[in-house]
Amino acid sequence: MWLQQRLKGLPGLLSSSWARRLLIGLLLFLIFYWYLGAERRWRFFSGSAMSGGAAGQCLLAEIHRWKSLVDRGEGIYSTPQEQLDTPFVSGNGHILIDIDSNRLWVASSSQPGSAPVHQTEYAPRVGVHLEGKRAEAQASMLWFRKGAVLFVRCASPAALQSARDCVTIREEFIAHRSRPNVYLQRIHINNPSDRAVSLDVSSDNPAFGSKFSTSVEKLEDREIMLSSGRVPVENNRIVLVVVVTKKLNSRIQVSAKSEYTDNILSVVWTSEPTESAKLEETFSTLREGAKKELGELLRESVDELVVDHQQAWMDLFISGVEMRKITDSHTPSSRTVNTTLYYILSSSMAPLLDHAG
Repeated sequence: MWLQQRLKGLPGLLSSSWARRLLIGLLLFLIFYWYLGAERRWRFFSGSAMSGGAAGQCLLAEIHRWKSLVDRGEGIYSTPQEQLDTPFVSGNGHILIDIDSNRLWVASSSQPGSAPVHQTEYAPRVGVHLEGKRAEAQASMLWFRKGAVLFVRCASPAALQSARDCVTIREEFIAHRSRPNVYLQRIHINNPSDRAVSLDVSSDNPAFGSKFSTSVEKLEDREIMLSSGRVPVENNRIVLVVVVTKKLNSRIQVSAKSEYTDNILSVVWTSEPTESAKLEETFSTLREGAKKELGELLRESVDELVVDHQQAWMDLFISGVEMRKITDSHTPSSRTVNTTLYYILSSSMAPLLDHAG
């Protein structure tokens, strides 16, 4: 009865011009809300709510660089406000770098059909952080067509409150497609402020009792970091893992209104499942092989190395790129297709595209 009485009074209510405007506005909002869709709604309302003050505003400008790539279906990104339940990894079928957990995964065999299913205790990512108190905002992107993970951080020193003075740290992580033992971490730092900044460079040291250890060694006229460890596999056998990487200074100084770039090359050699009695001999072979390969890489152009990776990756990926906007509920979206293909390629070898062959 209450509802019936209210409905009877509805025509009188709508005779008010104010009520009609309110109802029309509500209907327009509902249409707008429905049209945007769940993903667009989230981006629309969260885009203006980026936290972090000046650092957050700086990050919005950085994400804008990625927007055209994402709109074309060439990548997906994640921020604290737009988190994706998606692992940000780069792999080539022999090794896989998990950026979020900072862990290296390796295959137990170099034969086609094997996959990097064994997690090691090695932390492949070198940390670069602005010294002192700071506000910081960060975002990650899977770059489907280039086979890489992009990571950006905007750091605002406590004494600076303007987005124009934020220090931007851009990183790119690549597990090389045609060189299965190689991965790169590319670093680009931009300091637009009027004062110099210092950044700490550090690696996650193996915890006490870890199956990995790290030492400093010489390679020609350079110092390198050599890490070695073991991964238990079936039948009481061991996969030995040796990682050699260029040693960096513990601190980076970036002058006012200037930029800094560096490339961290790493080589990962692994053994077949090995019996305990042969570990020492196997480790010596891996150690010398990894050091020799790193020495060869350090004499090459990093830019050419990256181009070689990108070309090999695109040769594999391009046939799976789906550019159309799909509205058919029975057809997987381009994002689903591209994300799935990216993970398949990251965990699969491609012997037909082995340029060394």
